Amino acid sequence: MLESAELIAFVATADVPRARAFYEDVVGLELIGDDGFALVFDAHGTTLRVTQVAEVAVAPYTTLGWLVPDVVTTIAALAGRGVVFERFDGIDQDEHGIWTAPGGGRIAWFKDPDGNTLSVTQQ
Repeated sequence: MLESAELIAFVATADVPRARAFYEDVVGLELIGDDGFALVFDAHGTTLRVTQVAEVAVAPYTTLGWLVPDVVTTIAALAGRGVVFERFDGIDQDEHGIWTAPGGGRIAWFKDPDGNTLSVTQQ
């Protein structure tokens, strides 16, 4: 039923100006709207609504992720913009914070200003 419908992704923020600066200036997404309830970004053809809430309920898992051609280059670029990559106990991560999944995907995680966990993955 929804197989031909466009997907809209959502993430919450309690601080709209800070979220806008992060998603626009750090992550590099194009802001395409601000309807007073959410910032609307174009995430390579997918709509991302960064929705204003009174308090963010941070999920204990990844909420948004990007598939990238070169995870090391992407990490370096984001780190150059102030992003700090996460390290997790019990996960074998390399010097860049990259975990190699059993299927071969290489994944690194970082947080947005509200504490939402984001990732970059190279297949």
